[in-house]
Amino acid sequence: MYSHIMLGADDVAVAKTFYDAVLGALGHPEGTIDDQGRCFWFTPTGIFSVTAPIDDQPASGGNGSTVGFAADSPEAADAWHQAGLENGGVSVEDPPGVREGSGLYLAYLRDPSGNKICALHRPS
Repeated sequence: MYSHIMLGADDVAVAKTFYDAVLGALGHPEGTIDDQGRCFWFTPTGIFSVTAPIDDQPASGGNGSTVGFAADSPEAADAWHQAGLENGGVSVEDPPGVREGSGLYLAYLRDPSGNKICALHRPS
């Protein structure tokens, strides 16, 4: 359904370090910065990217918005969460774990620009 997701970042270099760590924990290669200063992580199923806002205002996380990344296992979600904490992320919501009623394993962070992100593992 989605082709790409782009989030605002106050400092693309800081965002690249953060997302290289969390996405690397899920097995994705490092991002690439283009000639306009945006950073892209390409996968076979979509593109994730960060950029400084084009209106020259500070980046801000959308109230009620979350970007979710697929994790192959609870351990991968935990590694994603830990990599985020070690690279400027802040843990939000409940600690990583299975959410009662859904059976989903979730881990939530705010990135260095305040965007809310999640690693989600769907048990088979």
